[in-house]
Amino acid sequence: MDFLTNTNVLFLVAAYLVGSIPFGLILAKTFADVDIKSAGSKSIGATNVLRVVKETNPSLAKKLGIATVILDALKGTVVILIAMAYGVSDSTLWGIAVLSVLGHCYSIYLGLEGGKGVATGLGVYIALIPIATLIGAAVWIICAKVLKISSLSSLLGLTAVIISASFINDGLNVGSNVPMYLIAFIIYYKHIPNIVRLIKGQEGKVI
Repeated sequence: MDFLTNTNVLFLVAAYLVGSIPFGLILAKTFADVDIKSAGSKSIGATNVLRVVKETNPSLAKKLGIATVILDALKGTVVILIAMAYGVSDSTLWGIAVLSVLGHCYSIYLGLEGGKGVATGLGVYIALIPIATLIGAAVWIICAKVLKISSLSSLLGLTAVIISASFINDGLNVGSNVPMYLIAFIIYYKHIPNIVRLIKGQEGKVI
């Protein structure tokens, strides 16, 4: 029973459950009455929200897309910040980060389906490795404006985070970069179909 009341365990479970909340799906259904799980890429992320809602309500699409990014990022950040306030260890904080991203990508509420983890990854990285994440976010924004390919911009931004964090001392206080790499691996893995389309020159742009 002590296991069930252990603070670390409670935060780890909360991280997965909160990370699993499909905000994109909820927002699109509530405000645009569309099911993004049955349209577009069928992802619950902001890009698919933007793509699908734009077909019926272009003026609303951008707002819902931005709201999805913010909420998906916050569901990673908020649990970490609360855990920090409780004084949990750095190892637990990184465990929370990994489970938040896993929750988004493999949501318990959607039969272990979900999004691709970019915004939630950004949310946990900004709390734990802020300098590297700001660098990655800048790369993401610049690439998005220039390339207008969401998946490629996201992956380039993620790569910039990993490279930056590997060269600067930015909060990795667990004696290993493995948790950071694991989060990146999950996001890369979820983007394999996009990477294949990029190689084939078939990945669509978001205008």
